[in-house]
Amino acid sequence: MTSISTSLPTVQPGSFLTLHYRLAGPAGDVINTFTDKPATLSLGTGELSPAVEQRLLGLAEGTRTTFELPAGEAFGERNPDMQQWVARKLMNELGDPDEKYNVGDVVQFPTPDGQGSYAGAVMQVRDDGAVLFDFNHPLAGQPVTFEVQLIGIL
Repeated sequence: MTSISTSLPTVQPGSFLTLHYRLAGPAGDVINTFTDKPATLSLGTGELSPAVEQRLLGLAEGTRTTFELPAGEAFGERNPDMQQWVARKLMNELGDPDEKYNVGDVVQFPTPDGQGSYAGAVMQVRDDGAVLFDFNHPLAGQPVTFEVQLIGIL
């Protein structure tokens, strides 16, 4: 009698994934797709940090697991140079001149090439309207819990 191997696909470099995932730090969830529709992404395109992608390699379709990543591993250490003041004049040029910025707000900025965006969190607003942004990833320098459920692998 011959047995037919029905091994499930596993995550490889460059795999295209459909998955649910949750990234959380000490203060709670930063991203959680379990309550909504699953995410689709390709490994190696920068959508997930390299440390997180490494944890996915070799996992089989259908796997649901949780990884604990030590502080700084998932998104690097906090970099004080990533905190920068942005003049109100520039904020007006990039966005709505009537926008009010509050501590804790997250603002999307276009990348210099205009092809993408990156986020900055408002840390402080000066009387002259200048805004101090923290461009570090919100989980930089923190331990991260990464929970994943692999729905499909192509």
